[in-house]
Amino acid sequence: MKNVTITLDEKTAIWARVYAAEHNMSLSRLVGEMLAARMGELAEYDRAMRAYLARPPVKLGRAGRRYPSREELHDRARLR
Repeated sequence: MKNVTITLDEKTAIWARVYAAEHNMSLSRLVGEMLAARMGELAEYDRAMRAYLARPPVKLGRAGRRYPSREELHDRARLR
C-alpha cells in the first residue's frame, strides 16, 4: 500500500467523512475504493472502444438510392 496526501475543499471533506462513517469505513478506504472503481470503468471503456474500432467498416446498403436529407430525418420544418 502507498500513502498519498490529498487536498479537499471543506464541503467535500465533510461529505466524505460522513459518507465513510455511514458505511463503516475509513476515509482512506473510501477514496481508494472510489478510485479503483473509476479505474475499472475506464479500463472497461477502453477495452470496449478497442474492440469496436478493431471491427472492419461496414458498407451501408443504399446502392443506387439517395440518402434522406437532414430535413427529412429530423422533421425540422415542424420545429420552426
